Amino acid sequence: MEKTKDKKDKEEINVLDELHKGACMGMDAISFILEKVEDEDFRKTLENQYNGYKDIASKIENLYPEYSEKEPHETSTMNKVMTWWGIEMKTMSDDTTSKLAELIMQGTNMGIIEGRRLLNQKDTEKQVEEIAQEYVAMQEADVEDLKKYL
Repeated sequence: MEKTKDKKDKEEINVLDELHKGACMGMDAISFILEKVEDEDFRKTLENQYNGYKDIASKIENLYPEYSEKEPHETSTMNKVMTWWGIEMKTMSDDTTSKLAELIMQGTNMGIIEGRRLLNQKDTEKQVEEIAQEYVAMQEADVEDLKKYL
């Protein structure tokens, strides 16, 4: 049975919104972590990851008007504060490169799980699926890059 266009668009919007929120959360977390980074190589790694999230968010923002007149969802102010607070608490007694890499890896792994869930549960149009695949592949590569800093 063919899905109605409205129902199909809602699925596409949901996937794009979730990916966009994840990308925004990744950028927020990296911004907060970068304030604590002293290792130059680690800083460059995080800056590359930040740019990867920024690129994904931009692709979503460019595609989103095909499905909705609204803007893609972003992380709320409360989520930003909670992310910042969590990073501050977890690095109060240990802000080594290893600890910072661990925190970013934990968030990235949550993003991979959500991205995989979206890919597995949704029957999305090719262009949306491609962004989701790119998002997951980017994060999986990021985890590999972060391992050397643990």
